[in-house]
Amino acid sequence: MISSRLSVFLCTADCGSFNKAAEKLFVTPAAVMKQFNALEDQLGVKLAERTYRGIKLTEAGEVIYLSLIHISEPTRPRLIS
Repeated sequence: MISSRLSVFLCTADCGSFNKAAEKLFVTPAAVMKQFNALEDQLGVKLAERTYRGIKLTEAGEVIYLSLIHISEPTRPRLIS
């Protein structure tokens, strides 16, 4: 099972913003940002650049995203059609 922090990371990366991820996850944007920031702190690496238009994954974020997609693909629901 993937941790909640990783699930939030995947959803945020798929959606491209904290607000859109929050809508998909039925939580507040602040809750999504808190989980995302906690994951960055835990890993000791910046996973995304924040802009007023949303997020853009860093190189480290891309590597982790692709690894998680590969690991979780068989059981992962599609968040965006």
